[in-house]
Formats: sequence, structure tokens, C-alpha cells
Amino acid sequence: MSSRAAPKRTPQVSVRKIEPDFCEFVLSDTDPSVANALRRVMLSEVPTLAIDLVEIEVNTTVLNDEFIAHRLGLIPLVSQRVWDFTGAYDTNDDDENALMDIVFQMDVKCTGDDTLDVTSNDLQLDPSFPDIHPVAYSTGPQDAQAEKGVLLVKLRKGQHLKLKAIARKGIGKDHAKWQPVATVAFQYMPDIRINHALMDTLSEEQKLQWIQSSPNPVFRLNPVTAQVEVVDAEAYRYDGEVIAKAKALGKEGLVNITPRQDMFIFRVEGTGAMATQQIVVAAIDVLLRKLDTLQQSLASADAAMDMDGL
Repeated sequence: MSSRAAPKRTPQVSVRKIEPDFCEFVLSDTDPSVANALRRVMLSEVPTLAIDLVEIEVNTTVLNDEFIAHRLGLIPLVSQRVWDFTGAYDTNDDDENALMDIVFQMDVKCTGDDTLDVTSNDLQLDPSFPDIHPVAYSTGPQDAQAEKGVLLVKLRKGQHLKLKAIARKGIGKDHAKWQPVATVAFQYMPDIRINHALMDTLSEEQKLQWIQSSPNPVFRLNPVTAQVEVVDAEAYRYDGEVIAKAKALGKEGLVNITPRQDMFIFRVEGTGAMATQQIVVAAIDVLLRKLDTLQQSLASADAAMDMDGL
């Protein structure tokens, strides 16, 4: 049995675009397993704050209590300070008092003839944590609000909704409401190799037909050299259209397209709970802590074996 380890590589990150709710970067010099681990951690193990418990005192709306509680739970809360809080997985099972709750209140009644929209802006913030609030939160008269908030329910005259909502720290592994991302995906960078010797056997019209068979602008015909060139490899979506067209032209093997196993294009879209840059850095930190735990466990196992004389 060979004990040779895989060659050591240092992953590289090239940032292309960073916005509060979106970022795009290229992860290279690593394996698909590492890329997928990073994606899964961003989805399920980066903590955020979300409404976890709802105590409804009065509800005469058209929605039952469970519907309203579910909608409240899915409202993203600004979670820049999530690391200052303690979650259920941060404490011992017997240490329930260590959990930190953020308590929101809501008391809305429709007294006019017009329909009243109840939104996340109607949540009254916890005075102990004034910086923890729903995303796109705004106060003041509804008509003057720049942000309308997340719609929860509509009230007609005489209907009343009064409740207490308790937010806690959690992770997406427990419930999707704690996921900091709306979507996170990575694309394998295509490795496109054109068989130019075979391509030269095509007429210019056939080359153009082949280029146009791609749904996306991946190739172009150089007007000077009359050679087919790759202009945007990333635009290829592994649809197989150009391969099928080459086969239809009787030129199978005209192009060879394979996904690179060491370069990945990540696109991360946040919910607004955290900046996307913070989400990526937090995910890397979670992965490093997992590796530290594994390393410590292996060291403890080796020490135990040495003591046993094995």
C-alpha cells in the first residue's frame, strides 16, 4: 500500500466583485472537495440571528398563528454582531441560561376603512440591542418610508395582531431561516481546446454555423486570420451544443471541453443579514476550526497509542 501524500498546494483566491449582497471570486489551486466544503459551510454553518420563538397574544387576522410565526422566522435580521451572541450549539445542554435572546414586540390594529399592511417595520426593537433589526428596516409614517419592509399580513378594520418574537443565534444546518445566503454556487472553469487542424477543413460559413450553435458567446471568428478563437471560456455552460454541431458537420473531435478540477468560480448572494465578504471569511474560519479539531483528535489518538506501546 502506498503511503505517499498528495502534493501540497496553496489555494489562491482572486476577488472579482464585492457588493454588500453579492460577491464573485475565483478559487484556484485546490480540489473540488475543498470548493464544495466551502459552499456547504456557507449554507449551513455560518451563524446568523433569526426569530426562533413567537408568542402570539392576539390574532384576529386571516392567517393562523403558525403562518405568521413562519413568516416572522424567515425575515433576515442584521447579524453583523452575531459573534457576540451565544447559540444553542455554543453551550452545554444543561446551560440554557447562557442563551442570549433578542425580544421584539408587535402590536398593530386596523382602525380605519383602508387595508393596513403589517410589515417587518412594525416590529418594535429590543432596547438592549437597538442595532439588531430586520433587513430594510425603517420607521416613521408608512407612506414616507423608503423601505416598505417585508409584508407579513394585511389587516381590515377591527383586526388586531399582538405578539412577542424572540430571536436567537443559529445555523442553517438547524433551519433554513439561519442561512446567511440566498444562493451560493460554484462553476468549474472550462478547459476548451480547439482542434485547429480539423477546424481548417471547414469552410468559413461552416465555422460561423458552428460558432453560432453555442447559446452563449464563447467563440469568435478572427477576421484577419480566419481562425476560430475562444473569447470567453466562462460563458460555456456545458450544454454540449457545439459538440453536437461538430458531430452534425461530420467533424467529431473538433473541440474538447472538460471542466478544470483546480479552478472554481464562486458566486455568493446574501440575504442582507451579513455582508457577503463577511460570510466567506466566516466560512473559511469555520473550516479552519474543523481542521484544528481533527488535528487535535489525531494527536490525542497518537498519544494514546504511544502510551499503550503500539
